[in-house]
Amino acid sequence: MASNESFAGWTKTFTEPRLCAAIVDRLTCNAAMIDTGTRSYRLAQSEAQHSTHS
Repeated sequence: MASNESFAGWTKTFTEPRLCAAIVDRLTCNAAMIDTGTRSYRLAQSEAQHSTHS
């Protein structure tokens, strides 16, 4: 699973705090987390396409 949002930002998608905490807990249990510290290539490409069509 990949996300460009920090765990703190997941509450924007999962607005119920207990549900959000439970999801993060289950996804991260025994998981290897890799923080690339980079911006999404797909997001940058979408933004570039959008700006050329405006």
